[in-house]
Amino acid sequence: MNKKMMLSLVDRVVKVDRGGPESRIGKLLAVQDDHLTLLTDNDGIIYYNTQHIKSLTINTKNQDQVNIEVPEDFEFIQADDFKGVLRNLTLRWVKINRGGPETLEGVMDYVDDDYITIVSNEEIIRISLFHIRNISYGVKLPKEDEAENKNESKKDSE
Repeated sequence: MNKKMMLSLVDRVVKVDRGGPESRIGKLLAVQDDHLTLLTDNDGIIYYNTQHIKSLTINTKNQDQVNIEVPEDFEFIQADDFKGVLRNLTLRWVKINRGGPETLEGVMDYVDDDYITIVSNEEIIRISLFHIRNISYGVKLPKEDEAENKNESKKDSE
């Protein structure tokens, strides 16, 4: 996909791919030459390898239906290339290829020029960089209900 076109969609709600297990709707946070960063309501931050993206969709009528507000102090990993994102995720719990039979969760152990190593349960798994469609880690937006519940429970305990 054209980086210039994708940059024009930053801070807008987009749908990555038309359907299927990898498709997600979220706010486009950043675009680099080989990957984009999407903030979703349920999955948090997802980094998509752009060579695997088939389409980006914008619903011009229902932009307000997906209510994703990004706090000013919200931080996420940024890198110039997809391999840099992977290196920054070393020793973190990650989820790779979020949908379908190729989904994998575990601790990112090592990033090489051709593959990554994930430790999952009692297995050491090597995955070719080319076959990583997307990756996410534990960062999620705090839910308004959760924030309100925490405030209420603090008041109750005082």
